[in-house]
Amino acid sequence: MPKCLLAQLIHVELITPRLEESLRFFTGIGGLYLVHREEQRAYLRCWGDYYTYSVILSEGPHAALGHAAWRTWSAEDLEQAVQNIERSGIQGEWIPHSFGHGPAYRFRSPGGHLIELVWEVERYKAPPHLASTFPERPQRFAGGGLEPRQLDHVTVATADVMRDAQWFREVLGFRFMCYNGLEENPDFVVFAMVTTNEKNHDLAFAKDMSPIPGRLHHLAFWVDTREAHQRAADLLLEAGIPLEYGPGIHGMGEQTYLYFREPGSGLRLEVNTGGVRNYVPDWEPVRWRPSQGSNTFFRNTAMPDSMLESFPLIGPELAAAADIDLVPDTQQHNPWGKRGQG
Repeated sequence: MPKCLLAQLIHVELITPRLEESLRFFTGIGGLYLVHREEQRAYLRCWGDYYTYSVILSEGPHAALGHAAWRTWSAEDLEQAVQNIERSGIQGEWIPHSFGHGPAYRFRSPGGHLIELVWEVERYKAPPHLASTFPERPQRFAGGGLEPRQLDHVTVATADVMRDAQWFREVLGFRFMCYNGLEENPDFVVFAMVTTNEKNHDLAFAKDMSPIPGRLHHLAFWVDTREAHQRAADLLLEAGIPLEYGPGIHGMGEQTYLYFREPGSGLRLEVNTGGVRNYVPDWEPVRWRPSQGSNTFFRNTAMPDSMLESFPLIGPELAAAADIDLVPDTQQHNPWGKRGQG
């Protein structure tokens, strides 16, 4: 297994069919800052992001993942990552300088997700009214909305969870932290977490029973405290936005979670905090069962079936476009659908 060539998740592009409505949510209730606007695209940042932006909203016909981008540890590590990817049988392409970063290597992962790797990035320079008195902060904390400090992780849907987790481990050096199987068949893996750093994950894989590659499950943002997390739940409810799942604590990684749907796109977002920090250099992945509290630490609730949905959602329009026989997400088996297992 190579050393981890990637340092951190730096931005994620979300596709939304209602760009203006999504932008109003992210800059209002969401608490993100708009830093750059194009006709069909908007670039946003959390107050604690060190680079120019961490979220791109792009207009498109269906809510979906555009791409996710990681920064490497160095220019040399970017070149090494490209060599490793192409040796694995995947051929990507170099794209020129884009807003906020230099050349990027773009490729599709084994699960069909579009990934960018970059080294050269622009660091955020706050305007005078947002400058912080604390020199290590890229921007002052002004409050407002959900108050996310930074982008935390992205969870994607894939047909083969273990294949994808092992590929990111063997090719790019991600640490493979843990995985979860069905209660009655632990070897049938439905979820896995990998990471480039001390967090339990900045990338995760959820089992996808549909034939559509490259789907998104959710995008997560970090808040500083459990008090801020509880306030986020309050704020969402007061704004008329239902809570899909949570608040609660995951057993895997021990993050405090809260899931909801962004009203403009319908995409699932998560607000999280807490979690363990793991610095073990030779860590080996741990296998969980749902009854051990993998999804819900307190083992006192069930996960709703809606949490099995990924994006783009499966429906008549996509079926016609793809010309394939799609399996609705709601027909998937929910391993966390029983009280005490999710």
